Amino acid sequence: MNYNKKTVMDTDVAGKKILLRCDFNVPQDKETGAITSDKRIVAALPTIRYLLEKGAAVIACSHLGKPKGEWKEKLTLAPVAKRLSELLGQEVIFAADIVGDDAKAKAAALQGGQIMLLENLRFDIREEKNDPSFAKELASMAELYVSDAFGTVHRAHASTVGVAAYLPAVSGLLVAKELEIMGGALQDPKRPFVAVLGGAKVSDKIGVINNLLEKADTIIIGGGMAYTFAKAQGGSIGTSLCENDKLDYARQMIEKAKARGVNLLLPVDTVAAREFAADAEPFTVETRAIPDDMMGLDIGPKTTELFCAAVRKAGTVVWNGPMGVFEFEAFAKGTRAMAQALADSGAVTIVGGGDSAAAVEQMGFADRITHISTGGGASLEFLEGLELPGVACLLDK
Repeated sequence: MNYNKKTVMDTDVAGKKILLRCDFNVPQDKETGAITSDKRIVAALPTIRYLLEKGAAVIACSHLGKPKGEWKEKLTLAPVAKRLSELLGQEVIFAADIVGDDAKAKAAALQGGQIMLLENLRFDIREEKNDPSFAKELASMAELYVSDAFGTVHRAHASTVGVAAYLPAVSGLLVAKELEIMGGALQDPKRPFVAVLGGAKVSDKIGVINNLLEKADTIIIGGGMAYTFAKAQGGSIGTSLCENDKLDYARQMIEKAKARGVNLLLPVDTVAAREFAADAEPFTVETRAIPDDMMGLDIGPKTTELFCAAVRKAGTVVWNGPMGVFEFEAFAKGTRAMAQALADSGAVTIVGGGDSAAAVEQMGFADRITHISTGGGASLEFLEGLELPGVACLLDK
């Protein structure tokens, strides 16, 4: 996968009409529809401002939720247009459709320095099918395509891949930053390179572990997935999460790590409880000797020290997945300690999207991490070494 792609900085955008794919898939209040976090809108501002200041006419587009090709009032992008107007301090013209008469008329009239937003791309069933006729209609409104929605580059949709068949395609500043930092970490990391993997399931991370065994010096495994490894080594794990069909895989990974000289760190102690509840009483037990009536919900103090010591010595750390059930205060210590260790280390620190990003932000360490990825599934596929279709379609430098 070539991460060295042309960006808006390498292209003359002055006076051009730009189709800009953003990630405005913002969380909303279920009752009122109010935007509860505008972080994704704010993340798009540097690219938007750059294009507007250069005199480009910006036709922004995004999806919101999963309307499955149906027009749903509660998934309209109108509130996003309003919030974007406030943040930019200028009007964001809103189109009532995507490639219909309203959108096309407004796009045709759009002047340099102006911005408009199309209605939710996924109101058209053809978007997720990467339908060439829909991609062609989208592309017909512009002269250049800019991809700035990293959270969607692992999907081959009309607005992420299809339009690149009809327009020159480059990355926005957000996608460029993801490619530079995450691509750099995987291709030429500052060593020791430590990968921290957590989350519930081994099956979600098989590709990631396989890829990182070729690249990392140390791999740390925590979270629910660690109990599959503990059982694979003959341990008793009580009622902890376990994927019995992945026990052989876990044993193979332990052997592969040994053969490759990769330091594979697994939990030695665990904070367990008799029930999955915020007020459950925590007990610290050995990871391979969890009582039959208990489940592991966090890494224990000895494991925390072991994992944090490896992070402190690292040159590059990539973290994807929490160490325990961090939503419950009694079982958040391992994840918090890991976030603190990343924040305190002098390493290049990268947090893959999703739960680990949420944990780092919630715990107040976000401003001390080198890079927090804006894409959950995309950052996971990036770490797997998979080709991301929405990146592959961009022009090479």
